[in-house]
Amino acid sequence: MLSGLRQKAIVKPGGVVEICSSELPTGATVEVIVLMDLPFEESKRSLSSFIGSAKGSFATPEEVDRFIRQERDQWEF
Repeated sequence: MLSGLRQKAIVKPGGVVEICSSELPTGATVEVIVLMDLPFEESKRSLSSFIGSAKGSFATPEEVDRFIRQERDQWEF
């Protein structure tokens, strides 16, 4: 059975993190996962700058129209 322990700690010089708890029995094997609170960095790009930037995307409505017309021209009736 798994049991969890959650603590906040401050990283000491050399990247050392110390966890102390009476819930940790001597000699027990434990897995430690470290999650860091990183400062939020605001993106320098506007949301509209992402439009059409992904693979297979269209940058303008005109490109969409051109693509649809090309596809329709290939249809056989």
